[in-house]
Amino acid sequence: MAHPLASEPHRTAVAPGGVFDWLDEAALLRADAGLTRTLRSREAEDPVLDLAGNDYLGLTRHPVVTRAAADAALRWGGGSTGSRLVTGTTALHTELEEELAEFCGAEAALVFSSGYTANLAALTALTDPDTLIVSDAYNHASLIDGCRLARADVHRSPHSDPEAVREILGGRTQRRALVVSDSVFSVDGDAAPLAALSDAARAHGAALLVDDAHGLGVLGPGGTGALAAAGLAGQPDTVATVTLSKSLGSQGGAVLGPRRVIRHLTETARTFIFDTGLAPAAAGAALAALRLLRAEPHRADRAREVARSLAARLTAAGLQACEPDAAVVSVRAPGPEAAVAWAADCRRAGLAVGCFRPPSVPDGVSRLRLTARGDLTDDQITDAVRIIAELAPAGARSR
Repeated sequence: MAHPLASEPHRTAVAPGGVFDWLDEAALLRADAGLTRTLRSREAEDPVLDLAGNDYLGLTRHPVVTRAAADAALRWGGGSTGSRLVTGTTALHTELEEELAEFCGAEAALVFSSGYTANLAALTALTDPDTLIVSDAYNHASLIDGCRLARADVHRSPHSDPEAVREILGGRTQRRALVVSDSVFSVDGDAAPLAALSDAARAHGAALLVDDAHGLGVLGPGGTGALAAAGLAGQPDTVATVTLSKSLGSQGGAVLGPRRVIRHLTETARTFIFDTGLAPAAAGAALAALRLLRAEPHRADRAREVARSLAARLTAAGLQACEPDAAVVSVRAPGPEAAVAWAADCRRAGLAVGCFRPPSVPDGVSRLRLTARGDLTDDQITDAVRIIAELAPAGARSR
């Protein structure tokens, strides 16, 4: 009788130190394509002007926010000690959820350890194999990953095209459907046509899920978000996800929507049930930032004003800057290598900017990405535009 393994393909023995040799080959391929990514540590007092982070309202270092974080850590400890359903829910988490829901006009909210886990929770808990998901082609990676993890049938719709969404929904055979979109897309900063998407969804009995990470604190009356701006806040068929790490200057995420949706996520969402709760310091900081925004709603207006000013001045300098709908401004680069070099030159000149290139950009166009912080002065805006324009590579300017 033949040995039971005789018919299997021959496998060459590999020394323990060689099992990850393929990673070196992959790294070389990324380097050849100009896609190498590196970590850069920064000091607490960094002299570089930061237009790369997502601190839209300039609250990360606000003394009220940092004091709230410190006080929360001193009172509650360095960590939440467990998952939210065990010991990870403090009075701070409850306060934050109640005030966040009230501010955004939702019935209820549920806080997660990140906006990423909030998106995974919403997409996996609100769908099943009998669900059609219609997802915008330019959606954030966390939404894309949520769609992949969901057991639903996923259709990728053209960017910001409500009629295409309507057509896809019209041909569905699944019992349920969910339309998914960013409110403000993180690459070019363009806003989704939420009212039209809602109309398309309602015409076919679908729910609407909006990732408002880049809208909260910037859009809507007093920064109440993109759903409020579109007249959709508190609607019974609409759910929002947000992050606490951008306009609110902290860390974490949340899902906002009808109370029964929040109850369902509390009882079924795996990234809620099995994840350690958000650290009290982050919850305290986010709550303090939210209260600051409520007391100073002009911060949202200023962030949009700075974005418009950056875009107008960069365009006047001959660069290809997008027209911002919120606080993200992107400037097109000739290619990935030029974008990386441009961003590096800006940093050496004292300005930190983001650098987006394939595969992070769905259209394959490399860009510098600027964060229009609401606390920037006019002099800082002028300096930033000057540095970017002076260091622009060949081919970056409009023809």
